Amino acid sequence: MPEDRGRILVADDDASIRSLLRDFLEDEGFDVCVALDGEQVLEGIRNDGPDLVLMDVRMPKLDGIGVLTELKQTGNAVPVIVMTAYGSSTTTIKAIQLGAYDYIAKPFDLDDVSSMVDRFFEREKRSGELENVRGRAEPLDISDRIIGNGPAMQSVYKNIGRVAGSDATVLITGETGTGKELVAHTLHTNSTFSRGPLVKVNCAALPETLLESELFGHEKGSFTGALNQRKGRFELADKGTIFLDEIGEMTLGTQKKLLRVLQEREFERVGGVSTVKVDTRVVAATNKVLEEEVTEGHFREDLYYRLSVIHIHLPPLRERKEDIPELVDYFLGKHRYRSDGPPASISQDAVRLLMEHDWPGNVRELENTVERAVILAQGGVVTTHHLVFSQVRSGRTLDLGDVLENTRSLDDAMREIESRLLVEAVAKAGGDRDQAAAGLALSPSDLDARLAAVRQNGASKAAS
Repeated sequence: MPEDRGRILVADDDASIRSLLRDFLEDEGFDVCVALDGEQVLEGIRNDGPDLVLMDVRMPKLDGIGVLTELKQTGNAVPVIVMTAYGSSTTTIKAIQLGAYDYIAKPFDLDDVSSMVDRFFEREKRSGELENVRGRAEPLDISDRIIGNGPAMQSVYKNIGRVAGSDATVLITGETGTGKELVAHTLHTNSTFSRGPLVKVNCAALPETLLESELFGHEKGSFTGALNQRKGRFELADKGTIFLDEIGEMTLGTQKKLLRVLQEREFERVGGVSTVKVDTRVVAATNKVLEEEVTEGHFREDLYYRLSVIHIHLPPLRERKEDIPELVDYFLGKHRYRSDGPPASISQDAVRLLMEHDWPGNVRELENTVERAVILAQGGVVTTHHLVFSQVRSGRTLDLGDVLENTRSLDDAMREIESRLLVEAVAKAGGDRDQAAAGLALSPSDLDARLAAVRQNGASKAAS
């Protein structure tokens, strides 16, 4: 029998999982006790004194979130690894914020369980004592706009949960359209600064002189057109959060002034001499690789380190395609053809086509594509005929090889090409039928008749 390496409480309402984990962990040299619901978990913690709890979220009587809440309220510092097949952004972030040591999704690999448990006990061995890694803020109430339960997003949720309650500066990186502003909003609403405002600044939208005035304000007469004293965004964000979007576009001169604000929490307005002090949390975002910008001399190294106290990276959609069906369902509900009507549905072929696309514009491109498809389908069933991708970037819109491969005759191929041209014309016109008709040298009534034929053909194919 291997040497006793520590005591673990395994909690799951599924007897087969309890048995599997108990046998596996005992073979690994751990002393294992089990529980089948949340009440037994609390009883086991009181009576058995486990070094670690491996606990499912969905359990009868008292679920895993309820257990973590009770432990937090009573000040019990036992570390907990949460496991669940029902992973979501809300559940993951709540679990981490309530003090969970880590999170593992079902179905899990026993090697992953072993690695996570080994890392925990190795860290405890090095430190010589059990470490309380419990969060210090209240449980998060995250908007469901952050969608996705794949491994990449689970990691993001855990990072948000760990830092939201602190006042640390956060740098959010990721390609355009990945949802950086949503993360900034979540960090603010679940932080100690949430009672103050969330002030947003797009650093790429203004030239240097105007950006400085926008950030720090200006005194009357400091430049032509400065008719009155004006508070800047930092002053307006006092006791709240300022979100500096596209910070990689900021000039070196403005970067120097921003560095002082981060270091000293004070500045002078443009044209002013009196010092203004602020208590503001800073969250920044960029789609650039700032390390490369530093190397090339476009971004200050000292500012980079000040900004990236906490770094949250959002993966591109092409690296988390398993989240696309859930995102599509959400966007179908969000973008209804009529505000008081039911959401549109979507065919399986259309979902598969969305899964095949590389999404260079990420979640934002997916949302636009779904919204456009709902309009073209007039709130009915979205089929492949209603999906219009960027012709420049995907090359899919008029792929003749694809058309010929999926049609049986020349007449079918010509109808397919006409269908895609009509749909793309309406999409490019933003849904304006008159503008689309003019671009195709058709009358609006002729365009409507042809689109009706397209929908009827699409419905016939879906039915078959």
